Amino acid sequence: MDLSSYKKTARILGAILVFILPAYLLLKVAFSSPDHLPIKQRAAFVGKENCKDCHLGEYNDWVGSHHDMAMDVANDSTVLGNFSDQTLEGQGKTHKMYKKDGRFLVYTDGEDGKMQEFEVKYVFGYTPLQQYLVEFDGGRLQTLPITWNTVDSVWYHMADSIYKDEKIDHNNWLHWTNQAQNWNGMCAECHSTNLVKGYDHQTDTYHTTYSEIDVSCEACHGPGSKHVEWANLPEYSREDFTNYGLEVKTSGIDHVQYVDNCVRCHSRKSSLGDFDHSVASIYDHVIPDLPDEPSWHVDGQIKDEDYVYASFLQSKMYEREVQCNDCHNVHSGERLFDGNELCFQCHRSDIYDTYDHHHHKQAGEPGEAVISESGVKFEVGSGTDCVNCHMHGQYYMGVDYRNDHSFRIPRPDLSIENGTPNACNQCHAEETNEWSERYITEWFGERRRYHYAEAFVAAKGGQPEAATELIAIAENDLYPPNIRSLAIEDLGTYYPDSLKPVIDNFLNHMNPSFRLSAMRSIQQQTDQNIDRLLTGLTDATKAVRTESVQRLMQAGEDRIPGKYKDAYQKALEEYKQVLFYNADFPTGKLNLANFYYNQNQLNQAEKYYKAALKQDGELVFIKLNLAYLYNRSGQNEQAEKLFREYIKDAPEDADALYSFGLLLTEIGKYDESLSTLLKVKEMTPERPRVNHNIAMMYDFMNNKKQAEQFLKEEIEVADNLNSQMELLRYYLDNNYGEKALKLGEEILRKYPDAQQVKQVVEQLRSQIQ
Repeated sequence: MDLSSYKKTARILGAILVFILPAYLLLKVAFSSPDHLPIKQRAAFVGKENCKDCHLGEYNDWVGSHHDMAMDVANDSTVLGNFSDQTLEGQGKTHKMYKKDGRFLVYTDGEDGKMQEFEVKYVFGYTPLQQYLVEFDGGRLQTLPITWNTVDSVWYHMADSIYKDEKIDHNNWLHWTNQAQNWNGMCAECHSTNLVKGYDHQTDTYHTTYSEIDVSCEACHGPGSKHVEWANLPEYSREDFTNYGLEVKTSGIDHVQYVDNCVRCHSRKSSLGDFDHSVASIYDHVIPDLPDEPSWHVDGQIKDEDYVYASFLQSKMYEREVQCNDCHNVHSGERLFDGNELCFQCHRSDIYDTYDHHHHKQAGEPGEAVISESGVKFEVGSGTDCVNCHMHGQYYMGVDYRNDHSFRIPRPDLSIENGTPNACNQCHAEETNEWSERYITEWFGERRRYHYAEAFVAAKGGQPEAATELIAIAENDLYPPNIRSLAIEDLGTYYPDSLKPVIDNFLNHMNPSFRLSAMRSIQQQTDQNIDRLLTGLTDATKAVRTESVQRLMQAGEDRIPGKYKDAYQKALEEYKQVLFYNADFPTGKLNLANFYYNQNQLNQAEKYYKAALKQDGELVFIKLNLAYLYNRSGQNEQAEKLFREYIKDAPEDADALYSFGLLLTEIGKYDESLSTLLKVKEMTPERPRVNHNIAMMYDFMNNKKQAEQFLKEEIEVADNLNSQMELLRYYLDNNYGEKALKLGEEILRKYPDAQQVKQVVEQLRSQIQ
């Protein structure tokens, strides 16, 4: 459960293809859907023992696999760690592992930071590491940081391995007793079968259940009772069963469907609820993260614990319809072949297993081993292994080496330009990127293919030409689907105007990932964009519906046309259930608080803002949310206190300082308000309203000269009719008739159709003359 990449930066927490079917098929689909079946006819989980007799080969492959050993009760046969009075130094403390009365015990720092004894109730995994779970009140299981390295047979402290430069004490969200290392919310859904998280957001407790403690047959194939029923019938009685009575198809499907069967566990993602095998689209269960910074490198290479899915989607393999079982025995999890033989199922060995391709020495030839940047020792001959150049990996959770499944060509040139990794320097860590690039050029020439990373880097750098490149990526079927989705979202973030001509195509795309990204890309709440968001309320997938409704909710219910009211309320309730499901996490509580804030239920919003901040004190921006809430509810003393606390933690946040300056004006602290606003102007001189507010403060303090000066500076920053009208109004309010007339005439020369100014100028002329 490595959360080293847990994000702390979020601030304020997106068309159905109609097939014409014959009437009898429509009836069959409607009335055979699990949602329309009586409870007694719904498929139920029956356990692996009911599969064993007919599927003995698959069962034997599964026994002893990572799936089989995903979790178990702690006993003498399942615990691999040495509990014979062992000690371990970690995080500045001495931890002890021992047995007493047949129980496995660990002496370590608890919720209050004090050293105490904990009993291990469950084991988690078995190689290359095994973790241990401890029971806490409220139905929680927590993962100890004291971890057994099963390869080297030694204990190590997880926090020391992952958070090397950080002190993880009991107040830290990453401490083993806190939510970051909670089994119920972080681990359980992918380590047990038929997992129901059972989180109660009102009591902040769990009642987590599962059918089987490990990842068994039905975790992938779905509940098996109807399949058992099918198997027990004579062949002539099986015609009413589709897919042998199973809810999940694993054969006779394309590579997209096959890979999607693995997504919910083999991807970095957010969950929308407990997994339901009867619902086909992955976007009704989870939202896979796109391969973007900071969790991935800008070119999509693995960085944090990103698992496999987002990487594999970027690969040529996926584009060529390769799927998981082409390389892996899906029941054992093992590779089908050792070494390069796995790759030579498709790639010609006479071309690729040659020096002219890999340019590395064979095993046994003279040379020296290299130590990679991850600390792996690569012996002479390792450079001839396909995976080391095209699937370079790194360690996670201290000792778990995982390969990047994007199958990419090493690009030292992109490393030079963008700071991204490349396999050459990941192995030859002592050499420079330029050293590697010279060899690549010598071996393969100077030509380099365009890489989508170039567009993403240009977009983040504000380069105008990147908009055209992003559109080209988004519209090109040859690019990976998640890269196209990322291009759509980056267009919305950096170039919203460039997205307008193409966004409707993506809102109506048959791929739900594109529809979701198109929803997320809508930044401005114009009437046209509101119409676009409304289409998502009745989308085929939950992810799109909930994204649509949360954005519409921020726009305000008064902007929802009457004919969409029912769909809006239905999607709003669905979104609320997703928020309840994820409210065990601090960011989940934050999202729930934002939901209540937008619904004007300020007491509930306050409750969950405070709960999120209590759970993770490093989410300091929540203080800002609370400050806005208190200001909105008239509790300005509380608002002022939280503004001050937040600004102490984030002194460079000009937006917060600006809001604080306005609050100080509101509560009558004028001198401090003015000094705060002047500081904001120094930090963000391009903001016209800051100049205007400063001018109004000087006017209030009867410093007319300074007031006039800052209104003129407002015009310099935003030279438009509105800014010039502000200065004109100031002249009129202070009886500066000649200045007002002169300015009014200047405005009319630039804006001859400004009728209000015409009237003012005519009145001034008559008065002055």
